[in-house]
Amino acid sequence: MSLEVIGAGLGRTGTLSLKFALEHLGIGSCYHMVELYANGRRNLPLWLEAINGEPQWNEIFNGYQATTDYPACRFYKTLMNHYNKAKVILTIRDADSWFDSVSETIFASRRDSNIFGESGKAFSDFIRQPFGDKIDDRAFMTDYFNTWNQTVIDTVAPERLLVLSPGDGWEPLCRFLNKPVPDVPYPSVHARAQRKENEDIRPAVDEVELEQRMKNHLARLRSGLAAQSGESKK
Repeated sequence: MSLEVIGAGLGRTGTLSLKFALEHLGIGSCYHMVELYANGRRNLPLWLEAINGEPQWNEIFNGYQATTDYPACRFYKTLMNHYNKAKVILTIRDADSWFDSVSETIFASRRDSNIFGESGKAFSDFIRQPFGDKIDDRAFMTDYFNTWNQTVIDTVAPERLLVLSPGDGWEPLCRFLNKPVPDVPYPSVHARAQRKENEDIRPAVDEVELEQRMKNHLARLRSGLAAQSGESKK
């Protein structure tokens, strides 16, 4: 199998909601940072090979038909060439709200990255590398965010690209992918709102516990979205 959809949007731009939307539309399993950590002992070495210029894309995405979020978004140009029939989706949002979000979540601290030892640290360093010591600088970060989005728009052929904003819902996505519009609400997953409720977001003790917590987290999200869909049909 090969990827049909490549997410070029940075983390905290609705990438997790998009993951579940693509899966609901029948595209297939969608890779996301949470998936990486749910099988971190297998996945991290593969991503470090990619970071070091020796990617095994078909092995990384074995069993997946789409990808969103970090770390794959950092490789969207390479992935576009490797999977040359895949479509590209750029998820965007207001730059200041993005900075507020990443500052409270994925860039708040290294939390669990060191659980995987040197591999986890090297991976975390790669994700943060573009920001250096300015990761807390609003002006720098928002400029980086806007520049990233514009570069994607300038790079990807218009017929191959969908720019998706929060609140756009199903219609533009389904039109882009030639899929019927579902009769359920577009997935809405807000990690910050759930952070205090989900015990599997707290720092884990070891690799096994972190992987299990991420798997539990995904299962709980899927269950919640299924319940929402059921309520909407009543």
